[in-house]
Amino acid sequence: MMHSRAGLRALPEDLIDLDALVAAYYEISPDISNPAQKVVFGTSGHRGSSLDGGFNEKHILAITQAVVEHRAAQSVTGPIFLGRDTHGLSEPAFRSVLEVLAGNGVQALIDAQDGYTPTPAVSHAILTHNRGNAAQADGLLLTPSHNPPRDGGIKYNPPSGGPADSGATSAIAARANDLLAQNLAGVKRVSFDEALKAAGRYDFLGRYVDDLPSVIDMETIRAAGVRIGADPLGGAAVAYWGAIAERHKLNLTVVNEAVDPRWAFMPLDTDGKIRMDCSSASAMANLIQIMKGGAAYDVATGNDADADRHGIVTPDGGLMNPNHYLAAAISYLFTHRPNWGADAAVGKTLVSSSMIDRVVAGLGRRLLEVPVGFKYFVPGLLDGSVGFGGEESAGAAFLRHDGSVWTTDKDGLQLALLAAEIQGRTGKSASQLYADLTAQYDAPAYARVDAPATREEKARLSKLSPSDVSAKTLAGEPITDILTNAPGNGEAIGGLKVCTQNAWFAARPSGTEDVYKIYAESFLGPDHLKQVQAEAREVVAGALAG
Repeated sequence: MMHSRAGLRALPEDLIDLDALVAAYYEISPDISNPAQKVVFGTSGHRGSSLDGGFNEKHILAITQAVVEHRAAQSVTGPIFLGRDTHGLSEPAFRSVLEVLAGNGVQALIDAQDGYTPTPAVSHAILTHNRGNAAQADGLLLTPSHNPPRDGGIKYNPPSGGPADSGATSAIAARANDLLAQNLAGVKRVSFDEALKAAGRYDFLGRYVDDLPSVIDMETIRAAGVRIGADPLGGAAVAYWGAIAERHKLNLTVVNEAVDPRWAFMPLDTDGKIRMDCSSASAMANLIQIMKGGAAYDVATGNDADADRHGIVTPDGGLMNPNHYLAAAISYLFTHRPNWGADAAVGKTLVSSSMIDRVVAGLGRRLLEVPVGFKYFVPGLLDGSVGFGGEESAGAAFLRHDGSVWTTDKDGLQLALLAAEIQGRTGKSASQLYADLTAQYDAPAYARVDAPATREEKARLSKLSPSDVSAKTLAGEPITDILTNAPGNGEAIGGLKVCTQNAWFAARPSGTEDVYKIYAESFLGPDHLKQVQAEAREVVAGALAG
């Protein structure tokens, strides 16, 4: 249900007490007998709030020590690139990480200007360093992405530059929890002053911004005079957009340069929380209003706090649905990147729109459909066998012009600039390009809803097999496929996907709430989509009961 103040600016009572948040980081000691206070790595690292005992100093000290030991076991001997976003807990966590890295004799490379560092800039730095270097580097990022201001997050990127796989994160989490159980015995640390002196400096911003012409046609954007409005939503990209405009002489305006760990300038999201979700029309209300007000921009863009996600606003279409933009981006890229390999595939997560499937088939390209998690695109982006990898949650990355790797993590700046390139080269907005695709492939209706589920039901859902589904039809169509493993790589999807010729649904358990998520899509219209959603609940209930 939409909150009554969704899309309206936050009020004083909506804001966090920053002093209390930081004090709790140091004062609260986690109880690891409480599952909510243990170290748990999800698809994007360990996240939580210091106020709940879920993201506190002891967590970060233990996680960093575990990372040090893991990288040593993997013979990673180079520096570790360390980035942080603008969340209130990122700064104290930054201090804790530095203290442990220095205590273990591991050199940290931090921002040369003591600035904030987007996730894609860290991935870019890792890959740049590791090209032909025997002493491989990796990275740590202090960010909970688009999560509310009360949250903190930490994620590990190995030498591949992208999110760590589940084998690595499971080992790191297990060791961190062991260290917590031992009251941090075995954690080596030094003072922050000593750690800061030991750290090296790296020009994340300069190296990333200077290298952008290798992946985006900046000359086309510049020559066409594309007018760009960029809103970093108070996140780590805040200094990057101005530098991009200056370095590449673009007609680009940073519409909001404010940084506030409370995010007092943000509109509330659909549930009434402050959340820097650039795929949400409520959270992006400021930028949407600017475009509606007749601002002189051909395209406007937003990013989440660590800039690994993108939001695209066009004058003719408003905020683009992430699935729509992914389809338009894929259609454009694979017809405007002649140096990509003929076998370069298109990667999508299994809950992303089937419009992508139709576009890919029309392009004569191979589709790589994987479980939820950007980590599954890393190998293909790294070796160039995947030209584009994208998630329905507005995260994606693609190759350089020459077909080599750019980043192996999501890059919200890259995808935002691509929208400007599309406008500059074709004279059409990305939303107009998507409209052309719907004329060719039909227009799907897509939605995600939640359904209640107990902890036991969620556990069973994550372990279903196709034989557990007895249904033969879905919303009046024969079922053509039942998936519990992704067709692109055979990995378990942690749920169920059921397909027909014109529709599908996927059911996945929530990691934090007593619900499961139903993603569904139909090419037969909104009414048919509702029928798919209703019958999806019946199919899942039958499978769980069987």
